[in-house]
Amino acid sequence: MSLLRTKPINADAYCDTGLKRCLNSIDLTLLGIGAIIGAGIFVLTGVAAATKAGPAIVMSYVVAGFACAFTALAYAELAASIGGCGSAYGYAYAGLGELVAWIIGWDLILEYGLATAAVAIGWSGYVNNALTAIGMPLPEILLKPPSEGGVMNLPALGIVLTLAALLSIGVRHSARFNAVMVLVKLMAITVFVAVASFNVQPHNWQPFMPFGWEGVMAGAALIFFAYIGFDAVSTAAEEAIRPQRDLPIGIIASLAVCTIIYIVVAGLLTGIAPYASLNVASPVAESLLQIGHKWAAGLIAAGAIAGLTTVMLVLYYGLTRVFLAMSRDGLLPPLFSTVNKSTHTPVRVILASGVLIASIAGFTPIGKVAELVNIGTLAAFVLVSGGVIILRHTKPDLKRPFRTPFSPLIPLLGIAFCVYLMLSLPAETWWRFWIWMTIGMVVYFAYSRSHSALAR
Repeated sequence: MSLLRTKPINADAYCDTGLKRCLNSIDLTLLGIGAIIGAGIFVLTGVAAATKAGPAIVMSYVVAGFACAFTALAYAELAASIGGCGSAYGYAYAGLGELVAWIIGWDLILEYGLATAAVAIGWSGYVNNALTAIGMPLPEILLKPPSEGGVMNLPALGIVLTLAALLSIGVRHSARFNAVMVLVKLMAITVFVAVASFNVQPHNWQPFMPFGWEGVMAGAALIFFAYIGFDAVSTAAEEAIRPQRDLPIGIIASLAVCTIIYIVVAGLLTGIAPYASLNVASPVAESLLQIGHKWAAGLIAAGAIAGLTTVMLVLYYGLTRVFLAMSRDGLLPPLFSTVNKSTHTPVRVILASGVLIASIAGFTPIGKVAELVNIGTLAAFVLVSGGVIILRHTKPDLKRPFRTPFSPLIPLLGIAFCVYLMLSLPAETWWRFWIWMTIGMVVYFAYSRSHSALAR
């Protein structure tokens, strides 16, 4: 049966595919930072501290960082040896078979698509706050979907369509825009660290673990949303100049830099403000307002807008590349595998997915999105780690420019950490996840299985 077959690994995993090779290791590292530093640091840190972990949110970031570190090493090995723009989907196809590959591809579509829409809604709120500060607020009917009494969330819809145009022009232009935005938000974070370091009140760290160890793990499961960006680096395999060298560097370096930033910011944030006061839309800026630094709060707001913009850009980019890879393999209609000859980008995929994401962001209220995205991400990470172990046995002679150290121990630790975090998510999140997966199985057996390149 085709669903049990694995996809052959091309001897030259990085042959010409029509996409333009223009990204180096610095571009890829910035791509990862662009996707990781965003909603997690500017929104979820405060929410998780206030409702889940308290000042021990620092430990939540350490736990989530370890889970990601083990998985990042697995990603680096598969990205360097298998390649392709499909990320975990492509790795699963090579090591675990077509059915598992479809499941993880369908999962990635959920992860990237909903995450982009959710961040767009958060971006809209920050932009309106900035407009309000200068006396030009948008009317409520242009900030809320119809179900909440408005007409549409115009800023959220508009930013998605703007990014669609940017991605259609070319990945080189997108990478330059991302680099500028990353610089802006890193400057904003630097300002926060500099100001907060001189305003820490140690008594705010007491009690350190008010919700116990369960709270630390629940916080880790929630803020895991902050880390989903590093796997998007692997979707750039076919646009990297030296993918077998640069992809592992981009994946591991971006994760290391962002983990350190998260831990430092989380510690300072709970040090300058009581953790219970941080359950707000913009906790980093609000904490600075509480200690009387309005100018710094304004810079943080600008950094948040830049940060959320780059998160959307990279997640949207990753979504289009997963669509492209699945379409090439026949699991999705062939119209998604067309690459524009002048821009070297999959314009049809970008525009089609852009309209869908913009519609979700503009007309739909999205609740519990972070948790739903997290369970999809964790499932992908489990399969990637498992793929490393399986391929070591089934394809021992495969050329591996980068090898996960201490295998199979490191991949097994990645699986254990991710499963533990998945079990820390609420039951309703699991139900939503299974509903999406059930729809995916219907699509697979109704269309994808019979149209698959392996089936033919």
